[in-house]
Amino acid sequence: MTDTDPPPHTFARAADGTALACQLWGHGFPLLLLAGQANNHRWWDGIREDFHATHSTVTLDYRGTGASDKPEGGYSTPEFAEDVIAVLDHLGIERADVYGTSMGGRVAQWVAARHPGRVRRLVLGCTTPGGPHAVERDASVRRALAQPDPEAARQALIDLMYSPAWRAEHPGPYTTLGDPAMPPHARRGHLLASNRHDAWDALPTISAPTLVLHGDQDRMAPPDNLALLAARIPGARTHLFAGARHAYFEECRPEASALVSAFLAD
Repeated sequence: MTDTDPPPHTFARAADGTALACQLWGHGFPLLLLAGQANNHRWWDGIREDFHATHSTVTLDYRGTGASDKPEGGYSTPEFAEDVIAVLDHLGIERADVYGTSMGGRVAQWVAARHPGRVRRLVLGCTTPGGPHAVERDASVRRALAQPDPEAARQALIDLMYSPAWRAEHPGPYTTLGDPAMPPHARRGHLLASNRHDAWDALPTISAPTLVLHGDQDRMAPPDNLALLAARIPGARTHLFAGARHAYFEECRPEASALVSAFLAD
């Protein structure tokens, strides 16, 4: 298996009948990897292999992305969490470690809070609790991502994801910039799901041992959210990656993957 191999899809069914493409690779205790907003399983290309010495990895194409159905409804982080449970049920997985980044971290919060028996250990990366308590990105970031020139918006996103020094040595292509085949209604649904996320009241109910990770130069999800999440989740550990932006898991891959692996093995 290489980073460019096509994923071996199988299809789960959500409660509303939506077909959800999912991928199970490797052997060992399952590690569920949850991607960011408007992205499919390719978000984890080149990262999932870091865990295959000890874990199998499970990914999915969120509804609206990849090979999954693209319905008009069902776009919220709690509903995505129920889609995740449908995928685990389909694969016959009773319990898994869960690692979610960006919007995937928001989804992971609901999976752990609503289905504690399904989560052994939880890793939340570059994410926020949402709602009025979260520290939101500033208006300049929103304007940069919403500008009408698609290429300018893409370049702004790349700059938010990766530091200039890392980009100079890694010119791409990047798999974290969104699924280009998403229909407009699904893209809007994902945006609303992220914007409306609010798990503040549910976070203290999370019982799984939790690790919260963030890049200290992240402007997409400001790093102050790391402390907010850690204060709300009992016993949570934290780590900040110096100089990293939103895609710390890729830019700081050796350190980040090793840290996550050690936490899952602890």
